[in-house]
Formats: sequence, structure tokens, C-alpha cells
Amino acid sequence: MPAAEKKKQKSKYTFAIIGTGMVGTAIGILLKKAGYQIAAVYDKSPAALKKAVKYTKARAVRDPLATLNYANCLLLTTPDDAIAAACREIADASDIRGKFVFHLSGAGGLDLLDAAAEKGACVGSFHPLQSFSSVENAVKNIPGSYFGVTAEGKSKALTKKIVADLKGIPLFIADEQKPLYHAAACFVSNYLVTLLNSAEAVYQTTGISEKQARRAYLPLVWGTLKNIERCGSVSALTGPIARGDAGTIKKHLQTIEKNASPFSDIYRSLGMLTIELAVKKGTLSLERAQLIKKILKGE
Repeated sequence: MPAAEKKKQKSKYTFAIIGTGMVGTAIGILLKKAGYQIAAVYDKSPAALKKAVKYTKARAVRDPLATLNYANCLLLTTPDDAIAAACREIADASDIRGKFVFHLSGAGGLDLLDAAAEKGACVGSFHPLQSFSSVENAVKNIPGSYFGVTAEGKSKALTKKIVADLKGIPLFIADEQKPLYHAAACFVSNYLVTLLNSAEAVYQTTGISEKQARRAYLPLVWGTLKNIERCGSVSALTGPIARGDAGTIKKHLQTIEKNASPFSDIYRSLGMLTIELAVKKGTLSLERAQLIKKILKGE
């Protein structure tokens, strides 16, 4: 057996995972690949638990309070609203002193783990800044991704190690900034999906099918992302607002109001923000900016 493999097997950190949804299971798989032992897993869903056991070879436990009997690190990957309650239940019923308790919430702070911290546990949070559609997809996409890390003291050192072992890149986020950090991620991922779905709907009003629309716009999306990667979001801006083409904006609004009115507000709102971006880029004069603002406002 290679020396590296032997070294991995000697890790003193063993994990119990509470909440074996998509992300919890994927992280469990990757931790196991990195040489950590996944000692126990718990989930209310028998199907989710069965899948997690299959992937991690961990012990399935029927009582979340039993998880820390098998591990010195607890990973809470329940829905955000359930983290604090789960942590409190375990902290009140277990000897949690000196153990590590982590959650993966993007918006939640370390206060979700106060019950464990008050009982002497080391607490921290690491959130994979990535989008997942399946466990397999998550396992593939997490390596190379950034992780929002919030931790202090001993937990900070271990969290950095875990992220490195997951082949991630730490992005240190102050506790009070977690909601803002997560909101930005929603703009990038969730609202991008909504925006592209809106584009599909507008395309369909022209007689183009949803499938055709997606095939047509995705090369444009990839090209735009490559431009952003290469030169930044400001320099990557193109289009009628960047050019100061007020006549085109007026035509857009007229046809959207007539054929796709539910999407008029989003066009106007994004247009107003795009004006500021175009001025910042230096391709839109203040005079043309004021003209386009009036058009977008319907004045």
C-alpha cells in the first residue's frame, strides 16, 4: 500500500453526519476519499439514509443522539432551520466537550451551534460555494470550488484542513456577513436560473421551442462567462445599453409589453442596474444614461 494511503488511514478525526441529503452525502463521500472515517450517519428519511450508507459504508443509526458515540466530529447538514434545534438536542444529551461540531449552511452563523459551544465543543462552518443537482454531480463539482469558512481557534485550523482535503479553496467570511455572502451566491446561481428561464419564456413567444431556445442561448451564456473570467464583469458588458442605443431599448419594451408582459418589470429593473455598469465601463455617456433611464421608467 502506498505511503500516502497509509497516512490517510491514520487520521484521528472521525465524522458523524446528521442529515444525509445531497450535500451531506456528497461531503461524506469526499471526506471518506480524503482519508477520514465516516463512522455514523443519521437521517429521518430511510431512503436517504440507505443511500448514504451505500456510499460511505458508515453505520446507520436510528437516534441522532447516538452519533457522537462513534465520532469526534459532528457534521450537521440538515435544512438550515433545523440546525440549531438538532445541535441543542445533541448538546443537551451528550458529552460534547472537546469535540468538533460543524454546519454547512451558507447563510447561518455560528450562533446556530451555540448550544454545542456552551458545552465545550469547538464549532465552525464551511459552505461549498457550488450548485448541485445530484449526489454524483456534487461529488464531481465540489473539488476546486471555494468554501465559505467561518470558524475560530481549534476549529479554524481543522476547518482549513478539511477544505484543503476536499480540494477546496477557503474563503473566510465573518459571522455577521454570512447572510450577505449567501445572498450574493443566490444572485449568481439561483437567480441566473430564473433569468434564463425567463429568457426561454420570451423566446417561446416568438415560436421557438424551449429546447431550441436553450440550445441557442447557451453558447451565448458560455461566451459571456468566458469574457467575465478573462476581463471581469464590467469590461464584459456588451449590448444596447452599453452602446447607448436608446431606440433598441424602446423597441424591446414595446414588444415585451405586448407579447411577454410578465417579464417587463425584470427587464426594466435589470436595465436600470445595467446603466450604472455601462457608465462605469465608460461606454455610456451620462446624457444617454439619463435618456435610457427615462425610457425604462416609462416617462
